[in-house]
Amino acid sequence: MTAKENALNWFEISVSDMNRAKKFYETVFGIEMQEQEMMGMKMAFFPAEDMNGKVSGSLVQGPMHKPSADGAKIYLNGNPDLDIALGKVAAAGGKVTMPKTKISDEVGCVAFFTDTEGNTVAMHSNK
Repeated sequence: MTAKENALNWFEISVSDMNRAKKFYETVFGIEMQEQEMMGMKMAFFPAEDMNGKVSGSLVQGPMHKPSADGAKIYLNGNPDLDIALGKVAAAGGKVTMPKTKISDEVGCVAFFTDTEGNTVAMHSNK
């Protein structure tokens, strides 16, 4: 890893009910996630261009994946304005656990939510 590379190259959000979790993330972020079974796991992929060097990830249901509110936190892209995606969390079955909070004009804003699977996840936007 160098300073010119992403420190993170892939993320996985553990789920216990793929259909419920996929619906939640598609609703909150206004995206469509493609599903696939791989290595004995169900996966639903966040939108990404193949092998372009940008970080992406998936929802994963499998034996090594257990939803949790503890542990590492990932920050999903809530641009252009965090209020848009954050405003959909409760209606999609999640719970906002930290409202939109400004870090600074240069860095933007963050918020935390609990998804339908019990994971604590964060969002970041530039405004």
